[in-house]
Amino acid sequence: MPRLSNVVIGILNGCTLIIGLAATIASLYLRIRGVSTDCQKVIENPLLILGLLLLVLSLLGLVGSLYRLNFMLYLYLTILFLLILGTLAFTIFAILVTNKGVGRTVSGKGYSDYRLGDYSHWLQKYVVNEEHWNEIRSCLVDARICDSLRNNIPQVPGEFYKKNLSPIQSGCCKPPSECGFELKNATLWTMAKSGPAVAEADCKKWSNDKYALCYACNACKRGVLSNIRKDWRLFAVFNGCVLAFITIVYCIGCCATRNNKSRPSYPIMYGRRV
Repeated sequence: MPRLSNVVIGILNGCTLIIGLAATIASLYLRIRGVSTDCQKVIENPLLILGLLLLVLSLLGLVGSLYRLNFMLYLYLTILFLLILGTLAFTIFAILVTNKGVGRTVSGKGYSDYRLGDYSHWLQKYVVNEEHWNEIRSCLVDARICDSLRNNIPQVPGEFYKKNLSPIQSGCCKPPSECGFELKNATLWTMAKSGPAVAEADCKKWSNDKYALCYACNACKRGVLSNIRKDWRLFAVFNGCVLAFITIVYCIGCCATRNNKSRPSYPIMYGRRV
């Protein structure tokens, strides 16, 4: 009868094999169907890599545990060990680069404004640089982040200013507060005849076109950074749980390799060794 550790490894890897197969098929479907936006292209390659990695890892674990091949299990455990180190390193890194970033409340309004200096230099340099911003902007347009303002936010100025907008809505869907624009409705703002209240570059970048709005503004980048900071903080907690799970699987895999070594090298028939 197979040892318990081998059975557990087999069941776990059977589940991850299904997940990996689904991720691979989804990525290939997007590739074959043809993608139309930068946002979809960003998802396509990581999804394919994740799917193939899970497939390879799951097959190694399944074959090694079910057929008691320690060579396969050693490869499986090596990849798991590297995965543990990588997950631990990323978790620590995510905490370090998100230790800054606090929005500044606007007087008399329910939302906050954000500044690039409020965030770590790494996030500013490598996340919202010009190379990546077009992809992020495409995702924001696809997600219709600002369309919700038309449907869920009161259009009366007094009520609008009291609403607690998300960082992305505050930075990308309206002009910065210091520009002094007049609100007509949630996504329609007009500039005073005398011009913007301050000589801020973002004030000139604002457009009432729903595909433009303030997506080119630094204020939008700040809102995205605030959202990334929040998500990475939650992801760090999730990674901690994943790390604990992978470590347990790694320990069970070590038990399975010991079980394979201790099996008899000769057949047993009718209760007697031959």
